[in-house]
Amino acid sequence: MRREKNRYLFAPDSKRFKRPHKIRNAILLLIPLLVLTFVITNLAVSRRVKLEEVRLTVLNLPLELEEYSILHISDLHGARYGEKQKAIKTALGNTRYSAVVMTGDMLGEDGDLEPLMELLALMPEDTPKYMIPGDMDGTFIDSSAHGSLSPYADWAKRLKDAGVILLDRPVSETRGKGTRGEGTIWFVPEDVYMIDLDVTESVYRKQLAALNQRAASLSADDAARIRALEYDLERMEEIRTLKKEFAPEHIQIALSHTPLTEGYVNSMVSWTEKESVFSIRYATLILAGHYNGGQWRIPGVGAVYVPELGWFPEDDRVQGLSYLGGVPQYISPGLGSDPHYEKQPGRIYNSPVITKIILTRKPDL
Repeated sequence: MRREKNRYLFAPDSKRFKRPHKIRNAILLLIPLLVLTFVITNLAVSRRVKLEEVRLTVLNLPLELEEYSILHISDLHGARYGEKQKAIKTALGNTRYSAVVMTGDMLGEDGDLEPLMELLALMPEDTPKYMIPGDMDGTFIDSSAHGSLSPYADWAKRLKDAGVILLDRPVSETRGKGTRGEGTIWFVPEDVYMIDLDVTESVYRKQLAALNQRAASLSADDAARIRALEYDLERMEEIRTLKKEFAPEHIQIALSHTPLTEGYVNSMVSWTEKESVFSIRYATLILAGHYNGGQWRIPGVGAVYVPELGWFPEDDRVQGLSYLGGVPQYISPGLGSDPHYEKQPGRIYNSPVITKIILTRKPDL
């Protein structure tokens, strides 16, 4: 009787121990489902190219430039979105724009140019296309011996031959038949605002003279260096001339690969002579990229980590429109993924973005 009683007493315990096994099994089943859901939703978000539209009110915008639109692209990093960039083509659709601006890091890590060439093939040939290099691209000018006698790096020459304007000096467009300067928009590489032309020219001339003194024993690299110096001296002279053509009513679009800070802009303004119209203080808009939207993002929170900015930086420092001492800056979320994010490969919950920026006199209500 005692044994039967003991068996009876212990029976509930054996039933009780079955419940944790069920919970554990449910958890083990749930984990792969959550992982699968994460992978599928991330692919849906991070492989779908978006076209975003930003309207920027410019109160002094000339009437001829009303609705002037800039297609801002950055940080492709050699990425492909479908065959011949099909996803980008789908995102662009029949969108019209006045100019294309690329703010650097468009080549692949190994210098692969083809994904960028495929992207350019999607755009009308007669639309102006401006590009500045990013820190991963290298410089337009190659001062070492390379595949041609051109001062341009081989990849830069291909882009130039394809009609891309390699922006290492100010370039302008004029719309309409207004009075002098009316309807003029300038695209300016940000670093040009800070060049001391006299000092820079002096350094280049001394280097060129030293090379020319030993012309009989020049190597292939020396000859390439001479071509690069001659190019840079010509560029300095043209910048000197172009600076005189700027007028207060002109629109200035400054291009920088790395986003500028308010402190840096303030120092640039203080460095420039007050009477100079060629100054970032007159910039209508700064366009930048570099951060790729933070690469890994948490929905509703923002970027997880940006090497230069730390953990969970404020989103307006990473992407989108913000203001630096009254000067608007738009930071592109970019298209690709940057290898500088060593522990954050790829894009997570971070849609690739191309932005259409529309200039208008109308206030944004």
